[in-house]
Amino acid sequence: MKLFALPLLEPHTAALERCVYCPKLSRAACPVSNVEASETVTPWGKMSVAYFAGRGTVPRDEEHLETAWACSGCYACRERCEHHNEVATVLADVRAEAFARGVAPGVTKRVARETRVRDEEYARGLATLEPAAGPRARIAVVLGCSYVRHHPDVARSIWRLVQRMLGPEVRLVSSCCGLPSYQCGDREGFVAAATRTAQQCDGAERVVAIDAGCAATMTHAYPRFGVAALGVLPLIDVLYRELDRLPARALEGRRLRYTDPCQLGRGLGRYDEPRAVLARLLGSAAEGFLRERSEGECSGAGGLLPVTRPETSRAIADERLREHERRGGGTLVTACASSLRRFRSRGAPALDLYELVAHALDAE
Repeated sequence: MKLFALPLLEPHTAALERCVYCPKLSRAACPVSNVEASETVTPWGKMSVAYFAGRGTVPRDEEHLETAWACSGCYACRERCEHHNEVATVLADVRAEAFARGVAPGVTKRVARETRVRDEEYARGLATLEPAAGPRARIAVVLGCSYVRHHPDVARSIWRLVQRMLGPEVRLVSSCCGLPSYQCGDREGFVAAATRTAQQCDGAERVVAIDAGCAATMTHAYPRFGVAALGVLPLIDVLYRELDRLPARALEGRRLRYTDPCQLGRGLGRYDEPRAVLARLLGSAAEGFLRERSEGECSGAGGLLPVTRPETSRAIADERLREHERRGGGTLVTACASSLRRFRSRGAPALDLYELVAHALDAE
């Protein structure tokens, strides 16, 4: 059976069929359906709507296709699935089909229209950082729009850290990686942004991405659309390889609880590295949650969820923070600009891991 009605879903036929005929084994993994208590937005429900829309069995209109945005892109359902079905990837293509047909939710169209505004804000933020090396410096650094636009103080700390760990031969990439365009379904805008970013990284011996969302997008989404493979290195890998350069026990006695960012953990498989960095600074392992690593809970910050389903996004974050308090509280540590913003918006004492490392080094 071919899904001719929605051509972008054709390569996902097997994944869609596995989900449609599955007895909802990954139902409890989805943070969206858990807080909304709706079968429609379980992984099974979202994939079923996509499947039947692809077949033409249900209308291909906004009412039906908007379920594709009821996804934070956390990959939790994939980890619970025996077939490791890439639900988030399928739903990203549903979003692209809806956007191209003009039936995407209105708020996502606004996100696409505001691309230039975000790019200008990003450029202004980068201009406030200390000058980097010339445009042909051997290491290209993708700092990330979310850090620069929403956490400027954190961005400055991270930039100091990058220069200290990687030396003077670093240059900042001024183009957005394209993740907002990808999440809203603007495939043309995403490919354009990805191409600009790849061009700015051209000639670099190494490309280092700071934000987990940028790193995962450049690693997994770029190759899907023929954008040059960049060999992206997440900053956490740099710190892990240089553990001996980090001040031991610099944060000893502080109560820190680490939460796995979905894109860094399930997206890129980095679970041990951030914990090792924190343990180096603390002198012992950081505190954690009941479910961690591949089973870690989502912050509600991804997939454009704070824009498309703000109440759901807040509820997901609040559930995480309630567990944090039940386990004794303290300071929540993440390594994702979007999660940091989500937690702080809910009044939580949250810090970025890279910010902590930068301050520890500054205090030496």
